[in-house]
Amino acid sequence: MSDNNYDYLIVGSGLYGAAFARLATDAQKKCLVIEKRPQFGGNIRCENVEVINVHVYGAHIFHTSNKKVWDFVNRFVAFNRYTNSPIANYKGRLYNLPFNMNTFYAIWGVKTPAEALAKIEEQKAAAKISEPKNLEEQAISLVGSDIYKILVKEYTEKQWGRVCAELPPSIIKRLPVRFTFDNNYFNDFYQGIPIGGYNKIIEGLLDGVEKMADVDFFSDRRRFESLASKIVFTGKIDEFFGYRFGKLEYRTVRFETELLSLQNFQGNAVVNYTSREEPYTRIIEHKHFEPETSSYNNPKTVISKEYSSEWTNGSEPFYPINDQRNTVLYKKYQEISKTSSNVIFGGRLAEYKYYDMDDVIEKAMNDFEKEIHKKE
Repeated sequence: MSDNNYDYLIVGSGLYGAAFARLATDAQKKCLVIEKRPQFGGNIRCENVEVINVHVYGAHIFHTSNKKVWDFVNRFVAFNRYTNSPIANYKGRLYNLPFNMNTFYAIWGVKTPAEALAKIEEQKAAAKISEPKNLEEQAISLVGSDIYKILVKEYTEKQWGRVCAELPPSIIKRLPVRFTFDNNYFNDFYQGIPIGGYNKIIEGLLDGVEKMADVDFFSDRRRFESLASKIVFTGKIDEFFGYRFGKLEYRTVRFETELLSLQNFQGNAVVNYTSREEPYTRIIEHKHFEPETSSYNNPKTVISKEYSSEWTNGSEPFYPINDQRNTVLYKKYQEISKTSSNVIFGGRLAEYKYYDMDDVIEKAMNDFEKEIHKKE
């Protein structure tokens, strides 16, 4: 490595960094990707256990309605037709997710959309909610107080470590509500899991790109900054600026992964545990993501229990906490980032924003497009 030898130094090899590296390399730009972890791929990395692709950092289901993004990822790997249809377990009783007519029937015994909607309106009126001001009120407005208590309240409070009345309503708006008997969680036109695991995507994105793993940008920041004309930074934005305004807050997730001598543990890839009686938020059984492969008939299976907790130094930052305090703090970092003309901030940590995978790839595409036009 020599000073200013690269067009882009890309800090982080998750989807944003890897996609940007691919786009820049295809445009004949010279890139160096550095990754703090020992392996590339960020949170979509998989590990092969007993021929089963294990989603190391939690369930990742690719879905998009953006054909440009879909065609882009299909350059590197074919996708199966996996449909995300999670199950909720509340004190031993099972319910379909997303909230749909199957859910409404299981809880209320209603059989028509009109009956379900009337039940929700009745419970919304009883709660005297006109304009939802927090997650609790938003949830009751969407699905009624019964479903809120059984499937939302305790699960959400486990996940976020805060009472629902203190969380913003925007969190629950991501959850679909359907008045049909459709258990498909996503409405997107394209959906699936990469056949052979997500590592195939990362390998394709970083093919032919110079890269270094187990390297911390902040261990020799001045040296790394001298290597390229421009930096693409995908880490924590507050860390980049030395925490000068204070630290942004995150939720982290701890995984307990087990290899079981069973062919099939729970019959579904994802089961959410919505009662606070269970300390974990959900159990993932990884082989169900790829039922078309030979690993599906494996006499063993791999499960992961997910435990949510507050982020502390040394743990992995997973979910930004977009409450008032953190939103105000992030805006300060966002403003100062605009003065760093030789740095592009992209991805979940650098933008302090929850991203679906297709959205982060689209953002990398848009950011690189802006780069090209600037130089023209």
